[in-house]
Amino acid sequence: MGTEAGGDDATTDQNAMSNSSTDSMNIGSSSSSSAAAPASSNRYENQKRRDWNTFGQYLRNHRPPLSLSRCSGAHVLEFLRYLDQFGKTKVHIQICPFFGHPNPPAPCPCPLRQAWGSLDALIGRLRAAFEEHGGKPEANPFGTRAVRLFLREVREFQAKSRGISYEKKKRNKNKLPQQQETSTSSQLSLPPPDAI
Repeated sequence: MGTEAGGDDATTDQNAMSNSSTDSMNIGSSSSSSAAAPASSNRYENQKRRDWNTFGQYLRNHRPPLSLSRCSGAHVLEFLRYLDQFGKTKVHIQICPFFGHPNPPAPCPCPLRQAWGSLDALIGRLRAAFEEHGGKPEANPFGTRAVRLFLREVREFQAKSRGISYEKKKRNKNKLPQQQETSTSSQLSLPPPDAI
């Protein structure tokens, strides 16, 4: 109750605060994808642009205002903590009787936070956008060790708090050979063209 499997709540609520699309820091300018690109690619590019604009708005509203060149991993962590106020995922505190229960039977006063999956996807899009806007990979504040550690801690705590696991899905290695076998067996079962 009150939990979300990990939608894009990190960016859905940001859109309300991000109305500006231009910035003197090169934040807000985005290369648009071609019209022939698949819809999922367009959706990703649009979301990445909105995320970039939101982060630019956050930098401009920061006191004192920050330029992108002075932004560090610590500022990214500040941004992620700021976004928690817009979260929609119930994260139980350790003293809550529902701590560790995926489907609590009753409401509780625990806070709503950003889901780990939303934060992880957001950071991935911002990392890519930073480099697309001329940032050097080694200077990318979204890829710092502090940000990676923060995301790991959020994932682990939310997994314990919500009673869910965030383990990677394992690939089925047997699937590919089976597909190849069926395609070759179907080719072998065809009669020769001169037999018809």
